[in-house]
Amino acid sequence: MRHKRSIGPYLAFLSVKYEVAPEKFFSALLKAVENKKSNCESISIECRGEIKAKKIFLMTNNAGVLAQFRVPDEFLLEKDNPLGKFLETDKIRRYLSRKGRAIHSRAIKDLLSGMKHVNLKAKILEIAESRRVITRYGNYANVAKAVIEDETGTINLCLWNEQIGCVSVGDTVQIENARASLFRGERQLSIGTKGQLNNVADIISQSAPVDRLCGSS
Repeated sequence: MRHKRSIGPYLAFLSVKYEVAPEKFFSALLKAVENKKSNCESISIECRGEIKAKKIFLMTNNAGVLAQFRVPDEFLLEKDNPLGKFLETDKIRRYLSRKGRAIHSRAIKDLLSGMKHVNLKAKILEIAESRRVITRYGNYANVAKAVIEDETGTINLCLWNEQIGCVSVGDTVQIENARASLFRGERQLSIGTKGQLNNVADIISQSAPVDRLCGSS
């Protein structure tokens, strides 16, 4: 049996992601049930029918389809807006944290040796063959040099151990809490134990519903 995502937290996440107040978003769902379609800020919501006591909604904006999901009738009939109580979920906290960090992202052209806590998004252009080295702590480790690029320039990125297998040439990655330095006259970024390297495609997939029709069986 496929996992069923709880509709309450999912709708609350949509309201946060698309910057619509939860009460307005829930009210727009009710209006769409009544009038087949409603608008909420820059979002259009259409009620496309019902299957097994669940209303089917299509959510769009100027960019196209944002989401399609089913909401049980009993959820829509709750007297008070049921979305507010789901705003403190881990998923929403992680999303807001990522969004906050993205605001402070740096451009590659502005990176200087010695900078710490560097956050940026870039595309991987090259990944060299990994090699076995001994760290300053006397441990063996695998390291590979990658070249990454944003719209302002390129820089080398050191990939260590499991980081090497997590990304491929052509991937767009989000780098957090890295350190800039000079190595043999070239700028490079290193991601320590407190840093993070995430594939942007993975971040998007984690934010999307498990099924195109949320709550389908």
